[in-house]
Amino acid sequence: MLTARQRAAGERRTDGEPTGGEAASDGQGVRSSQAGRPARDLLVEVARQDAQAADERRKLGPQVAAAVVDAGFPRHFVPVRWGGAAGTFAQLLADAAAVAEACAAAGWCAALYAAHGRLAAYLPEQGQRDLWANGPDVRIAASVVPPQGRATAVSDGWRLDGEWRTASGVDHAEWVLLASWTPGGDGAREHRVFAVPREELSVLDTWDSVGLRGSGSNSVTADGIVVPAHRSLTLGALLSPLPDAARCHRVPYPMVAALMFAAPVLGAARAALRAWADDCVQQAPGRRPGQNLLLARVSARLHAAGLLLEGAADRADRQGTTSLAVAENRRDAATAVAWCREAVDDLFHASGLHGQSPDSRLQRAWRDVTTAAAHGALGLDAAADAYADAALASGGAR
Repeated sequence: MLTARQRAAGERRTDGEPTGGEAASDGQGVRSSQAGRPARDLLVEVARQDAQAADERRKLGPQVAAAVVDAGFPRHFVPVRWGGAAGTFAQLLADAAAVAEACAAAGWCAALYAAHGRLAAYLPEQGQRDLWANGPDVRIAASVVPPQGRATAVSDGWRLDGEWRTASGVDHAEWVLLASWTPGGDGAREHRVFAVPREELSVLDTWDSVGLRGSGSNSVTADGIVVPAHRSLTLGALLSPLPDAARCHRVPYPMVAALMFAAPVLGAARAALRAWADDCVQQAPGRRPGQNLLLARVSARLHAAGLLLEGAADRADRQGTTSLAVAENRRDAATAVAWCREAVDDLFHASGLHGQSPDSRLQRAWRDVTTAAAHGALGLDAAADAYADAALASGGAR
């Protein structure tokens, strides 16, 4: 019987040795194929080749899902004691953006598999053991905001019933994090998260979005699934650092949530610029008025967006986690995404009839960025409110 790690990466030998397609570590945290090429580069290659097909089938291809594992995304934030990397936010930003530049849906799922591993690290000890006892390369999908479905307290756990929408990458996941409202102290409600084996859920083919079509962000349903108490935590637990943990597990959730959603948006926006330059400028017989200005303006805006996100990742990796720092990260991630969306919108509207073609790379990038930028975690109004409150309270507006 294959372990969860072996299932996650595709066909593996059961004696623990990698097959020809498995990535291995070089001892310095860099995973590479047996051919000596970095596993991330291989993922970028297969994701680019499958991007159009993923858009049409509305989920990642199995070879891309396996390459996401080989490139180390599911294990990126898994604690070291379970064999994970407990990695940095800067590295995830760079890697997810690079993958999304080849295929936005692949970059989106890769970033979220990593992010959900970080959330699962807050489960009680036995809950973590259930997920990672056989290895850290476990793809975890999630539908945690807003709370959905119904959770009913039962002996030693919770019973789940109902439907949860938009669990990105769920078709290739081994586990799913779901959230529901549960009774709390003093009559208040608690936002509670549950870890459920994917095989116990039913997946509904509901994802038919304008963009990020390849992310397979389908709905799942539960019918009387009982989740033991050790596979549950409240969302509020993510606000406090884990004791004696790596840096990535001592950062409050609001400081990094928007950053991890923003990483693939940046990559998709860079792909849009490249597609516009290749297909609408370089292949044209002559440059039209305004194209030089648009090229300079968009490239500068995307460069600035990248710098904002790199700064946010550096705060999360190395700097203080004050209320102001958390708000600055939310502000910068939301602003960077807004700049990416505006830049890609300008490119699309300057592409003429070429951008309307169904096989246009620019059109696909425009759809992907437009859809991703609408995610609730990336809302600029809410981020601005949080920043204003923190900055004015501390006198640290700058």
